[in-house]
Amino acid sequence: MNKKNYLAIFAKSFNWAGFFLPKKIYEDSAKLYAFCRVLDDIADEKTDLDSKIKRFDEMRNFLKKSYDTDNKEIYSSNENEKIIYDVITLAKNNNIKKIILEDLVDGVASDLRKKIHIRSVKDLLVYSYRVAGTVGLMMSKILMVKDRRALKGAIDLGIAMQLTNIARDVVEDKKMNREYIKPDFENIKATLKLAEMFYESSFSSIQKIPFICKFSIIVARRIYRQIGRKILQKGNMENYERSGKVYVNNFEKIYHTIISIFDLILVYFKEIEAHQRAKEHAIISQEVDLDERI
Repeated sequence: MNKKNYLAIFAKSFNWAGFFLPKKIYEDSAKLYAFCRVLDDIADEKTDLDSKIKRFDEMRNFLKKSYDTDNKEIYSSNENEKIIYDVITLAKNNNIKKIILEDLVDGVASDLRKKIHIRSVKDLLVYSYRVAGTVGLMMSKILMVKDRRALKGAIDLGIAMQLTNIARDVVEDKKMNREYIKPDFENIKATLKLAEMFYESSFSSIQKIPFICKFSIIVARRIYRQIGRKILQKGNMENYERSGKVYVNNFEKIYHTIISIFDLILVYFKEIEAHQRAKEHAIISQEVDLDERI
């Protein structure tokens, strides 16, 4: 029986961009996304909080216990355990530090509360690093990126995408007693402005991604960025709430994929810049040492 492709089913924008990756790298990216999906599904399932915490702790303990063994025979037929085994193997094969996986797990675990109420920029940045900057960093390892500036850019792109998610999902999150930002249009705009700063910081570092993978990352960056721009076009909270979840349709994806060709050309003429989000990384590093992760 074939494994479920979580990337193709649940992440349409990323799967679209993944079309431009070499097959092996796409498959590894799908394994990483499947692990992220397993974590999110536990945190988001509609059961009581104690049951979710118990399931999450079991998964976390299985991850810790399994990381130091190479004996695949200890794994059951449980699909989630196979996904964890795949991501552990992926991490070891791509020089992904265990602590980065632990950061991701800690980030999702922070959603296992009756009410989430983030009000400081620091807490928002730390959360966004843990649940998405980590994924950007791990993806860069899968793409064989070694340059430190580029690794910082990968974290920035992950944070930018997470801030976009937060701005997009305000209404949905509020129903789940989650307020990562205040649920008004001014704060949505401010969050997207912050996301734009991280998108900008990520661009020149794409130079350091191997050529065969560059275009896929450029496409993913452009399409996901467009979600934020479509949100801003709503103009006010009433239109935002009425429009439902904002997404980029297939026609728009085709358009932005074509425009990405010009981004690909531009990135070759752009000097790689000093890291623009050093201040924000310093804020995050008050909680998690990013230099240690990179």
